[in-house]
Amino acid sequence: MQNNQRIFGVLLATLLLMLMTALAGGAARRESVTVDEVSHIGAGVSYLQRLDLRMNPEHPPLPKVLAALPLVLRGVRADYTHISWTFSEKFLPAYLGQWVFGECLLEKWNEPKTTLAWARMPMLLLTLVLGCMVYLYARRLGGLWGGLLCLSVYVSTPAFLSFGPLVHTDLPVTLFSLLTLWAFAELWQAPTRKNTVVFALSLAGALLSKFTAGLLFVAFGVFGLSLRWRAVPKQPSSKPELREWRRARWRATLKGIVCAAAAVYAFYFVFSLHQPTNALYRLGDGSLALLLRRLLMPPMLYLRGVSFVLLSGRRPTFILGHTYPHGVWFYFPIVFALKSSLAYLSLLLLAAVIGISRKVGRKTVVAIIPEEVAVHWRVPWVSLLVFTGACLLSPLDISIRHFTVPLVLLILMLAPLPHMLGELRERRPLIATLGAATIVALAASCLFTAVHAYPNYFPYLNALSLRRPAYTLVNDSNVDWNQSLPEVKRFAEQRQLRRIRLDEYGFSDPTVVVPQAQPWNCQEPKPEDEGQWVTLSANNILDGRNCAWLMQYQHEALAGGSMYAALLPLHIPAAGSAGGPPLPSAYRQFGGFPLDVRGFFSHVYQHPDDLPRALEWMQSTFTALSNSQGPPPKPPWQP
Repeated sequence: MQNNQRIFGVLLATLLLMLMTALAGGAARRESVTVDEVSHIGAGVSYLQRLDLRMNPEHPPLPKVLAALPLVLRGVRADYTHISWTFSEKFLPAYLGQWVFGECLLEKWNEPKTTLAWARMPMLLLTLVLGCMVYLYARRLGGLWGGLLCLSVYVSTPAFLSFGPLVHTDLPVTLFSLLTLWAFAELWQAPTRKNTVVFALSLAGALLSKFTAGLLFVAFGVFGLSLRWRAVPKQPSSKPELREWRRARWRATLKGIVCAAAAVYAFYFVFSLHQPTNALYRLGDGSLALLLRRLLMPPMLYLRGVSFVLLSGRRPTFILGHTYPHGVWFYFPIVFALKSSLAYLSLLLLAAVIGISRKVGRKTVVAIIPEEVAVHWRVPWVSLLVFTGACLLSPLDISIRHFTVPLVLLILMLAPLPHMLGELRERRPLIATLGAATIVALAASCLFTAVHAYPNYFPYLNALSLRRPAYTLVNDSNVDWNQSLPEVKRFAEQRQLRRIRLDEYGFSDPTVVVPQAQPWNCQEPKPEDEGQWVTLSANNILDGRNCAWLMQYQHEALAGGSMYAALLPLHIPAAGSAGGPPLPSAYRQFGGFPLDVRGFFSHVYQHPDDLPRALEWMQSTFTALSNSQGPPPKPPWQP
């Protein structure tokens, strides 16, 4: 009977993962390259082909390497004599050159659609592996039905469906963080050599995926402190035994951390083997100095990336129709509440109510988590508090994708729910039966929501939005990440438009996807735009630009509200007047930057030889802006 249940569980879990493959993979195939993918894909290819980590140094290399593997195996072409590569030897030039290099690799040197599809394939596989781990771990915590419940929620969560197949760092770090936390629990259950090795490899994967994986060390420490407040099963009570018990586990943890650090060092060493060591020129140019420079490159590259994230991890944000100069503590709770299905939120509420009711008014409470996995339950709980606290305190609030580690840990919190209902059945069978039926209905509702929202997962908001457009409530990739350009093409073809003005939310050349596209700035309409259809990212209406004036005219939502098409009037009112565009003093720019980033990159894409003086101008502009409140100087290529 138990074997039949296991087979049934595997078959149902396989069907759920197949559904996720169809939904997430199908949506991704319909989408254009997103903002960060431009730099990540090109960087990953260069890591494998050149063993040089100069591109995209602000993110660790592992996810980009995995995404580039099928491309390199298929013979993807990259021109390393191009100025975007030769110019990018130093850190700041590389931060600019990576976008031009990635744009050329994706859209000039190779066939764009095929290249993007193959780069996304490993990311989709990682998303499915994460689903497998959610099922296996939840089954350990809450049995077969607990595993299936958690997997049903995971495969239907819009955040994982939208971001899972994309080439970026958030889903890989979520996978490796979950593996690390479970391996850490195994290590504290039994500090064996095998468990130490698994822990080390998992931790190395997390550290090589995203720099915020350093929060795992905080979680380890908080877990250790929690044992002083409340013991776990089989934790010795006498002080000498307890001291030795803790010492053995901390010793194994430290060994795992050291091995993980060695693995990270080895990865960086191999993939930076051909990278110039000029950043360490102060050490000298002799043979021993050159050897030392090569040996010190891995820690220098890693620490430089961490430093860059710490120094630059602050941007204006937008939530519920208000702009803030930096992150706010309520950003992620609101985004989580809006972008999760109501059925999932109801499951969390139901689990909390039943869990609290089990303890209220009862002298003794039977543990619902099996004793052998008590540590495995404590570790995710503690880590959920640590990662959620870090998100609440973060000065960088731009997307639900930065909340994916807490998201997957919250899903695991549902694992004991079926067992809690089973316990309730002995005392209140009718309530338990109704509860079980409610859980099944809510899980089915989660799946229905995912199918119904297909393929527009980026702008998904639940009924708590009160049907307000997504751009009035949230920002950035919660609405649009430049993935909806094919919908603009479809709109232009349906209306037989030979030209269509487009204000996208990204840096890439839109004409690769939309041949009819004409780059346009919705804040600066021209007389020749009058009476014409225009399209713009939903993010540019209130946040990325100030173009709410367009919504007074005939308009149409595209891609579920990621993009909008608007028909301009035959006479555009003057700037600053009713129904007209904003005055220059009210302009807003992408990401809160003080200059038109999209126009800047559009120029260097078309004229890459301008990269050196573009960097000089950008540096002088930021210096000038930090010393005065005036408008930024014009680029040197503008009259």
